[in-house]
Amino acid sequence: MNSRKLLSETRRTFPATEVHCQQPSRILVVDVTSPSWTNTCSVLSEALENTLCLACSLTGPCRVPLLSLYVVQNQQECLLPFTQVKENFARIQACISELRSLPREGCFPQRGNGVVQAVQDGLQQFKQYSRHTAAGGSTNSSVEITILTSQSSKEMVKQLEKKLKDVDVVSLRRIQVIEVLKRDFLEPEDVEQCMPAEEPSSNDVAILGMDIDVHTVKDNVISLEMLFKTWLQDYGTESEHLHLLLPSGGFSHAAAPRTTLMCLKCDLQERLLDPALLSGTADGTVRAADLNSPCQMAAWPATALYKLRVVKALKSEGVCESVLYGLPFIIKPTSCWQLDWDELEINQHSFHALCHSLLKRKWMLLAKREPSPNWNIMVHSYYIIVPSDSATLLLKAVASRELLLPSTFPALLAEHPERVHGPIESALNSLEVEVAYNPLHLKSNLYKHLKSVLYKPLHRPRDQRPERHQPKQHQSRAKATVAPLLMAPSPVQARRPAAARRDSCERSLPPKEYDEFLQ
Repeated sequence: MNSRKLLSETRRTFPATEVHCQQPSRILVVDVTSPSWTNTCSVLSEALENTLCLACSLTGPCRVPLLSLYVVQNQQECLLPFTQVKENFARIQACISELRSLPREGCFPQRGNGVVQAVQDGLQQFKQYSRHTAAGGSTNSSVEITILTSQSSKEMVKQLEKKLKDVDVVSLRRIQVIEVLKRDFLEPEDVEQCMPAEEPSSNDVAILGMDIDVHTVKDNVISLEMLFKTWLQDYGTESEHLHLLLPSGGFSHAAAPRTTLMCLKCDLQERLLDPALLSGTADGTVRAADLNSPCQMAAWPATALYKLRVVKALKSEGVCESVLYGLPFIIKPTSCWQLDWDELEINQHSFHALCHSLLKRKWMLLAKREPSPNWNIMVHSYYIIVPSDSATLLLKAVASRELLLPSTFPALLAEHPERVHGPIESALNSLEVEVAYNPLHLKSNLYKHLKSVLYKPLHRPRDQRPERHQPKQHQSRAKATVAPLLMAPSPVQARRPAAARRDSCERSLPPKEYDEFLQ
């Protein structure tokens, strides 16, 4: 392997990039050697396409800056080299179509080292990409790898531990090993309705300061979609997002001055995507939330530290829903790694105690946002903090005097004619009653709409049609702008003539033609 030659190829073939985002790049490794690949293929492809159409449609900073996709058959193969997700949905869609067309079960023997080689190859390509983009002034310094397999996750972790101990993993933030449960192990009612926990319990394994998270996920579209949607959230632990300031009286020594505040350090998490940020649902003039606005908070991007000072407690039944506005946020105790371990533990226990006490008292909290130094005039926005039976709080903006419009609420009549009461009761009795609202049971066709908006046919000269229609050879495809770097050549590659390998590597396109080339 000639590293100097590969680096020069990288400079020649990687597209220019303007990525400047704290979100990690993503490498997805799909193990297709499983006997259940027939079932997994379609649901995985649909879930991945749904999630990436959202990522391409969201305005504001890119939530999935770069993506690379590997499949492991009888050896690893790079279907998609590192590609900017935004503005490249057609290329990504073509890659997913190719994933769908892979041979089904029984075609490939299970070999554990193919996944490890794909991980090594992906890390090497990310290293090259980072060198190239750093020369242009862009920074994207970390990568996360997600491995989808139906093999035993424990065995996979053992292989990764063994093979990666001598590999440079400085840029690797995390590896997720996702074991896809076969449908034979699922209850029938779980297949379509079950939604995985948003932060499932996992077993963490440390390799040179890098974590390997082990999860299981059900073999259905909803479960896999929720897994991929974690890519759209900010799980960075570099700093806390919110300081919740409470009076010290009930939490500290009585001798402490009343002006002393107790600070709970928290993280903010989005519960919903803002529909106004989806480019396919607006007129194109919508922008991301202004972080300097006194009436707006944003959990994405998590670049600002907010301070909310609790000013009052409210009875839960005394808050009218009509004065709450905006999207809700989830408040959790921070997991910032820069805090001392003892401080993290005390902060978490204090947060849990607050949740428990609010539930017991049936209280909500009214909090005032501390002003930003960037504001010319001090403007206060107010928020309601709602407890739940989990270790989280719900944050919603509440209207102040200036925002409130006049409204009349006529009294409800105590009596009404039976001729109108009967039909209304009959109509209500005909409705199906649900114990609880489940958003997973509703579809809005939003995915189809966004895909139609994003759809842009890939144009390529006729003499540059991909070799997909020729007899398939098990090799790293020339479609990758930088040919995947094989860490350990397979027997098939060892027998391949040197000229054929050289032709495969040198067929990459210059940057100008890159945008029109089907990957």
